[in-house]
Amino acid sequence: MSDLLDRARETFARHLERNPYPGRGLVLGRSATGDSWLQVYWIMGRSANSQNRVFVADGPCLRTEPFDVSAVEDASLIIYEAMLELPGVYLVSNGDQTRTIHDTLITGGSFEAALATREREPDAPNYTPRISAMLDLRATQPVLALSLLKANPADPEQTDRTSFRPAPPPPGIGVGLTTYQGDGNPLPSFAGDPLCLPLEGDADSVLEMYWAALDADNRVSLAVKAIPVGGGPSRVVVRNRHA
Repeated sequence: MSDLLDRARETFARHLERNPYPGRGLVLGRSATGDSWLQVYWIMGRSANSQNRVFVADGPCLRTEPFDVSAVEDASLIIYEAMLELPGVYLVSNGDQTRTIHDTLITGGSFEAALATREREPDAPNYTPRISAMLDLRATQPVLALSLLKANPADPEQTDRTSFRPAPPPPGIGVGLTTYQGDGNPLPSFAGDPLCLPLEGDADSVLEMYWAALDADNRVSLAVKAIPVGGGPSRVVVRNRHA
């Protein structure tokens, strides 16, 4: 376990603390105390339009809203529900595919089936990946699912779809995805397996740790949802650049 935590801390330092622009990111795992599951989600922005956002928690739902409505240039890719729930199922994503997954599950479909109907974002030349995650606590054993939809490198009009079904991590460890590898023009899409990242402390401590790690010029908002190990009502804590 100590080796895994050391690796998670090193990945955290390399991919977040020393990286000016990992973009939007999500992490799903167990708190260090083991008494809750945690979902972490953050947004970053380089443009004024991207930075003109705040997180608003409405019970278990987390959504983005404009900070200054009069300054919104294009709301299509920046305003969405980032976290939604069904009984025993907890969803997080970087776009309006959160609602697609939610509505598909209600009708008996699967996480993967929902995302099969979606594409990478249409923001050429970056073609931002869509990243999504689900925690399902309805069965005896927790089920984790993550998804990465990104532009095909040979033909960006096509979408490459990768799903991950990792085993539940031990307390203090999470698995995560970000939209980008780092800064650039165009921005390089995330590649590889989900990141192994630390979740040390409770929801408030994790929020402080991740907020401090994100580049101060580019970070916009960050939220952490704490979910009882056996399921049940969750709690969301939020930090916004624009108070």
